[in-house]
Formats: sequence, structure tokens, C-alpha cells
Amino acid sequence: MDDALVLDNINKSFTHGASATKAVDSVSLTIQTNEFFTLLGPSGCGKTTLLRLIAGLETADSGRIVLLGKDITSLPAYQRPVNTVFQNYALFPHMTVAENVGFGLKMQRKGNIDAVVKEALRLVRMAEMATRKPAQLSGGQQQRVALARALVNRPQVLLLDEPLSALDYKLRKDMQLELKRLQRDTGTTFVFVTHDQDEALSMSDRLAVMDSGKIVQIGAPRDIYNYPATRFVADFIGTCNFVRPETLGLPAGAEIGFRPEDVSLVKSGGVPGTIALVNYRGSVTHYIVRLDNDSSIIVAGGEMLPKESERVRVSVNPERLIRWAC
Repeated sequence: MDDALVLDNINKSFTHGASATKAVDSVSLTIQTNEFFTLLGPSGCGKTTLLRLIAGLETADSGRIVLLGKDITSLPAYQRPVNTVFQNYALFPHMTVAENVGFGLKMQRKGNIDAVVKEALRLVRMAEMATRKPAQLSGGQQQRVALARALVNRPQVLLLDEPLSALDYKLRKDMQLELKRLQRDTGTTFVFVTHDQDEALSMSDRLAVMDSGKIVQIGAPRDIYNYPATRFVADFIGTCNFVRPETLGLPAGAEIGFRPEDVSLVKSGGVPGTIALVNYRGSVTHYIVRLDNDSSIIVAGGEMLPKESERVRVSVNPERLIRWAC
């Protein structure tokens, strides 16, 4: 698979009076052609700044950005073969869906606009809405129009800056599947920014976890979830318990982690404790267990269905313990 995008030691700082904040700190990564790649991290970690640097909306202090073998570091945004979908879809309210999608093509005076727009609307399943105005559309439908408008110019890379953040939970889940399908159907390289770990895990081929302007781990979602490189990653991706090993009756040592699904409620053996809280989450129930040594852990429900204040014993799968370098 060819490299679509290469970031080589990118740095970006913002000056505030006499002080400066480093938003992107020595970031290097390679994104492959036709890949769904996600930049994941908490607010302020630098992921949106990095996306804007790729788009040409910000200028890097140092480093190189290479797109399909061409150095685009110094190119202005309008000369870069990338398009961006923002949180605010920015549709023209006075134009129809079809006019919004075809606006860029019209400005570029490209021929056969109607056919290209029709195909783009078919891809996002909005062909029947072509004559409607944005005010007549739901949030999810407006997002599809914004996607069609971005894809109609056939960008080599599509940048998406938290485009699902304004949608309600159910629609957001539906659109995650739609985005994944759309990426596969078009073969376009997607670079997706989100702070939502579930979103990143479910949609990405690979993802980069960012913290304080740096990339702390890159990998497939399953690998990052199961083998976090740092305590920050273990804590940020999914739910993780953190304890000293002696808490579980293991030899004393450095702090370890484990997922709620890797600890079981058992009738004998293990470590004793009391159910402090039962947290029903639909597909799974989480039990907050206060161990007798005064530590608290989260256990994903199994066959046992204890109630609050009930005495239990917990046992952790030793093969699933998480250890990290830093």
C-alpha cells in the first residue's frame, strides 16, 4: 500500500503575549492510501491543529508535509488536493442540496456538473433530497450534504474535524457506519479527528493517540486497546482499573492495569470485596467493587448478578494484565 500522507517532524507553537504554547510537538507519522486514519485525544491535545496544518489553514514552524510524494508544506490551502469537513457544516441556506454540492465545481467552471453532483448525492444516499434547502434537512442529512460537497472534487485526502459532534447518540452511531461505508466505496484516504474513543475504535483502520501536542502511540484499534504503551493511553482508551499488584494478591511491583471485562466475580478464591454500586449500561452491567483493602475496581457483569452491599470475590485474568513503559 502506498503512502498517501507523510508528516515529518512537524512543530507548531502559538504565541500568547510573552508566552508560547507548543500545540504540535515533533510529530511524525505516515498515513497510507485508502486508509481510515484517526487522530484521537482530549481537548487541547493538538489534533485539530495538526489537521489544520495538513489542510494549509495553519503554517508549520518546522517540518515537512508530503502528499503522494509531493512536498506541500509551503503550498496555500487552495492549492492542496485535500478537502475538509468541519463541525459546522457551513451549507449555504439559500441554495438547494444539489446547488450546495455543485458550488465548488461551478466556481472551477468544470463541465458535466449535474452528473457529478448526482453521483455524489447517490454515494451519500441523498439523491431524493436534491431540491431541498438545508433548513428542511435533519442534522444527519446536512452532514451527508457536507460530505458530498467535500467528495465531489475528488480530493486525494479528506480531512474530517469532529463532524459527528453535533449529532445525537443514535444518529451519531448510524453516521459512523455511513462514514466507514463511504470511505470504502470511494477509496478516499480519510483523516478523522475526534475525542470520542468509541468512535475512533469502531471506525479506524489505524489511529494515533495524542497528548500535549505529541503522538504517544500509533496502531490498530485492537492493539492500542489491548496493549497501551503508556498509562495515559490505558486510561484514555476504554475503561481501565489501576492497582498495585499486591492488591490482587500478586507479588509486589509497579502499578498495573486491567479492563473490566478481564476481571470476574467468583464464588471462591480471588480477593474479597463488597458491591458498592451497580451501573446498568444496557449491553453490559458494571459493578463497582470496594475491595477489603479499600481499593475500588470496576467489573463487567458476567453470570453472577449481585446487588449493592452484597459480598463478592473477584479474580483477574493474569494473562490480561496491562503493563506500560511510562
